[in-house]
Amino acid sequence: MTSTVQITDFQQAMASFPGGITAVTTRSADGPIGIIATAVCSLSAEPPSILVCVHKSASVHDAILETGRFAVNLLSTEHRTLVARFQQQRGAARFEPAQWTALQTGAPILTDAAVALDCTLLDTHDGYSHTIIVGAVAATRLGNTPDAGCLLWHDRTYARSSPLAA
Repeated sequence: MTSTVQITDFQQAMASFPGGITAVTTRSADGPIGIIATAVCSLSAEPPSILVCVHKSASVHDAILETGRFAVNLLSTEHRTLVARFQQQRGAARFEPAQWTALQTGAPILTDAAVALDCTLLDTHDGYSHTIIVGAVAATRLGNTPDAGCLLWHDRTYARSSPLAA
């Protein structure tokens, strides 16, 4: 497939799309592992399922495919230091044990996530540099920080979700 679109133009266009910042996690033989991602969306309510796009070279990619389980933790505005830790550390060093728990599958769940989805792997699809991972939602946890708002990535910087006035 060929395109005449310049990569930098495409990247600039995509920067205009705000995306919720998530920690996509699983547990490998070496311990917890995860990445920060924005390419996450709902697929279906019946059955409850989601899509996660993970770069094929990402540390968590093969672990999700091997274990067949993962979690998606939607971050709040209070989690900027967690994002920084994921950027600066590797592997299990990204995980402060007191901040993480597990639900049904054993994948790491952030205890104070805005929303956490505990998933089992349903299917995968080739997405060029990424794998499109389809997950069945096995359990959910809704956070108790509604005032914090969700942490978004928009125009290459952090943003906050906020409701519009009626």
